[in-house]
Amino acid sequence: MSGVSGKQRAAGHTGFTLIEVLVALSIVAVALLAGLKATGSLSQNAERQGVSMLGQICAENELIRLRLLRQLPDTGNAQIECPQVGRLLVVDLSVRPTPNPNFRRVDARVLDHGQYVLQLSTVMGRN
Repeated sequence: MSGVSGKQRAAGHTGFTLIEVLVALSIVAVALLAGLKATGSLSQNAERQGVSMLGQICAENELIRLRLLRQLPDTGNAQIECPQVGRLLVVDLSVRPTPNPNFRRVDARVLDHGQYVLQLSTVMGRN
């Protein structure tokens, strides 16, 4: 009879306990949450990189426009709307004097919904 009771005991312990299943589920849940967070970060970085590229196009367009005027730009600030791919970016153009009166410092800051995306700066001289 001791052989039968040993088999019954062994047969009763073939599955997992509730605690073991809960621990395994919690480990899987933590791993899935970490993966979800990493995916979200990748999506945000891709979005930020896309907006940065569009902002650079807008800033470069404004600086090229000033160069094509072939005259020293007037000092002051201006805001220029720059629609790109269904998104309205704003270029905040700032022209400041330099110690040499033949040159001006030009800063082009690009904003998306009031948040700065990037800034390009250059010095322009008389042509």
